[in-house]
Amino acid sequence: MRMLERMAAAGGETAALHTALNALVEAAGADDGDLLLAGPDGSLELRATTHLAESVGRIRLGKGVGLAGQAYMLGEPIEVMDLLMEDDRFAISPGEKPGAHTSGVALPIGPAATGEGALIFRWRSPGAPGWSHSPEFRKVLEEARVGIRLILVGASTPANRYEAATEVSRIISSSPYLEEILQLLVTMTAARFDYKVVTVRLLDERRHELILRATQATHKAYQNKRAIRLNESIAGRVLAEKRVAVVRDVQTDEDYIGHDLARDQGLRSMICLPLMIHDRPVGVLTCYTGVVREFPDDEVEALRALAQQAAVSIEHAKLQVRTTLMQEMHHRVKNNLQQVASLLRLQIRQSHYKDPAQALTDSLSRILAIASVHEMLSREDLDHVSLRNIGEMLALNMQQSMIPPHKRIRMEIRGDDVYLNTNQATQAALIMNELIANAIEHGFGALDEGEIHVTVEYRQGEIGLWVSNNGEPLPEGFDPSKGQLGLQIISSLSRSLGGSFKIENRLGWTVAEVKFSRARAE
Repeated sequence: MRMLERMAAAGGETAALHTALNALVEAAGADDGDLLLAGPDGSLELRATTHLAESVGRIRLGKGVGLAGQAYMLGEPIEVMDLLMEDDRFAISPGEKPGAHTSGVALPIGPAATGEGALIFRWRSPGAPGWSHSPEFRKVLEEARVGIRLILVGASTPANRYEAATEVSRIISSSPYLEEILQLLVTMTAARFDYKVVTVRLLDERRHELILRATQATHKAYQNKRAIRLNESIAGRVLAEKRVAVVRDVQTDEDYIGHDLARDQGLRSMICLPLMIHDRPVGVLTCYTGVVREFPDDEVEALRALAQQAAVSIEHAKLQVRTTLMQEMHHRVKNNLQQVASLLRLQIRQSHYKDPAQALTDSLSRILAIASVHEMLSREDLDHVSLRNIGEMLALNMQQSMIPPHKRIRMEIRGDDVYLNTNQATQAALIMNELIANAIEHGFGALDEGEIHVTVEYRQGEIGLWVSNNGEPLPEGFDPSKGQLGLQIISSLSRSLGGSFKIENRLGWTVAEVKFSRARAE
């Protein structure tokens, strides 16, 4: 049996700790060993031993005392190859016979001064093996650390696993807010089940993708993980087959996406559970451990119950948002009508229109840009709208309404799939609409062939939006502040977003750039 399984089968904290120590002594090839666990003050208490059973719970080393105390405080192994009991750092335990051991190793369990404690291995002959830094034994040590933590928090017993799942379910069901539910779910599940990383991805049915919506991992690379297609992922199969999937080691599994990040973050075993409402997929809950281990049946069942409650809470929160949106819809419609009125007033003051039909066409395209945001509100996450989806919808509208059939102008939408709240999404839609229309009208007024690229980039809270075309370049000395209505609208909306706007010729392309900070969801 593997170490964690042996510890779980031992039953009871003391028995499980002794099982862990015996497994480690066996793995090390040592003659004897001690396990000391840290207290809040940095002292170490003897909690398991292979040779001084009567001393368990009775021996406590002060902060930094003994080889174990030194290894714990430094966070580094200490090896004594000979004359172990004559070493000034060695603390002789009551009842220990002088000269009984000749060499030894003290190993910290966890990081310096903040881990679980320390281990002592002893040999009766000199020359303790120099394996304390070997990758193989470090894996064994990390597995023991996880097992010890599970024992200490009581998460190794079936009853406590169900208790943990019940506690998390109760807390997430008490919140009406989707973002809060998701963050509580990942944070509390990681803490109560002792997982290294927990994530929630929600399903975007239109794009057939799973979008990362919550994780308690602090690493930026993990928080910014891309959306994954259903047909390319283990999570997608979990939803399609409506079953739990377990990966023994994500660092080596061929089907897992993201081996480099898994190795960087120290992720090993994974369990992925579907979030379902009446056989309708909502998303997935994925949990990662820091060591390679199995997921016992009782743990899987506890997580199933938690996933079911999480799906209900997520759906309830979405219904709450939908109800709130219905109550607030008149306010949004009023604001949007006022925005349309403001745009029309600006347009009235412009004298460059010679054809009334052109003026009406421009007004229609701006109104449709606002309408595209509200159309997506009914299909996406209610309080979030995808900027890339907006771009794709606007590009399609432009292809159909503004580009004559004889012109071959290819549009490409690419970059990050960033989600915006309703207010920012509406302003960004108007900006994107004006930029694409400007590229068509001025870049390809006299040309019949070319490309328009719309690029979205999200970096640490900042959004960059670029619309580029390889048509006619800007005239020499072009000043956007003296441009026509479309550029005035872009400048005004960029300022209202707290951002910046510029347009220039770059390497044969006309590039319009808008940058602004992403606001929190409404």
